[in-house]
Amino acid sequence: MGTVDAQLSEKQERSIGQSTAWLNVWEGSVRSGKTIASLLRWLMYVETAPAGGELVVIGKTFDTVARNVFGPLTDPSLFGPAAKMIKYTRGASVAWILGRQIEVITANDAKAEGRLRGLTGAGAYVDELTLIPKEFFKRLVDRMSVTGALIFATTNPDNPGHWARKDWLNRASELGIRSWHFTLDDNPALSAEYVARMKKAFTGLWYRRFILGQWVMSEGAIYEAFDPAHHIVDDVPLIGRWLCDAIDYGTVNPFADLLIGLGIDQRLYVTSEYRHDSRTARKQMTDAEYSAARRRWLAAMPHPRTNVVGVQPEWTVVDPSAASFIEQLHRDGVPGVTPADNTVLDGIRTVATLFGADRLRVHRSAAGLIDELPGYSWDDEAAAKGGEDKPIKQDDHSVDALRYGVRTTEALWRPHIPTLLEVAA
Repeated sequence: MGTVDAQLSEKQERSIGQSTAWLNVWEGSVRSGKTIASLLRWLMYVETAPAGGELVVIGKTFDTVARNVFGPLTDPSLFGPAAKMIKYTRGASVAWILGRQIEVITANDAKAEGRLRGLTGAGAYVDELTLIPKEFFKRLVDRMSVTGALIFATTNPDNPGHWARKDWLNRASELGIRSWHFTLDDNPALSAEYVARMKKAFTGLWYRRFILGQWVMSEGAIYEAFDPAHHIVDDVPLIGRWLCDAIDYGTVNPFADLLIGLGIDQRLYVTSEYRHDSRTARKQMTDAEYSAARRRWLAAMPHPRTNVVGVQPEWTVVDPSAASFIEQLHRDGVPGVTPADNTVLDGIRTVATLFGADRLRVHRSAAGLIDELPGYSWDDEAAAKGGEDKPIKQDDHSVDALRYGVRTTEALWRPHIPTLLEVAA
């Protein structure tokens, strides 16, 4: 099969040699070496896996599977000659590893459980275990019916009440499970400069989970790194790219629209905000009125440090639940209208990372957003009772718009912000 070309730590080698339980879990911080160790073990298993059953790779989406599993596996600098014996096309439901057919199954919602029907499992690799639905994983375990079938899984820490920890990891001795905990400092392949940059990029909850590798509850302020004295600015540099205006739609609740651009200083800027609160104004607006108000707002927008007036952002990112307003924008000929990426925790983490790395700033005119940011907090009751990370649904209209815009346009801005190029969960 060949050997991994990258240097392995003693902990990685130990986890590979000891992962002979029916379920083996590598858990801990980002970039800690757990993925490389688990993938090498998976290759070793595929080479000798029992016949008469199917081998599967499980991930939240085809994109995450391609990035987290087959990206490293097909990299010769990591897996040497073995990388040439791995064939996978992004989005395909079948891969070939060392001459053996591998089923690729996604599990991003409750309906995903049905994709396992009829499976006679001889082994599985599970990427990002905590992002897989609880019932899907239970069904996967039940389907590993071939004698000698083993499961290998990786995960970052989550809420300590998460089902993966409560139902499986905390019962490791009882259930015959093996697990290994990794931190960022366990990866010998990382330079001291990179480790320092990673530690600086994450703050608060994300630092404790993704850098220290701790299973901790979400509590307190969500954007702990947000510092009004630093992140609120009176002047904005020249904007090299107007990424989007991002809309959290409301009729009774406030309507919030943020204009977001990429500055020539390689930072994101919220340069302006249009906001209408029907309760305060004592006037509700129709979809057509909101669309017209948006056009007037953008048409009057000055470009920072130029004499140009009027902004046409590349995308108009809209609350995905606002179907009627999206339709109105299409009728009005607005280009680039798209429903927002509403993956809440991923969006929050991205915004928090930008604040922590000082790559996101807000112009003082965005008063609604500035008012909401300090009080945007985790729902402690949901975390304590159900092990669920979610924000309190109160005074969150402009912060939701910020999350929509930043997350949905990430592919456009991330290549231009150097400190975040390698920051990933």
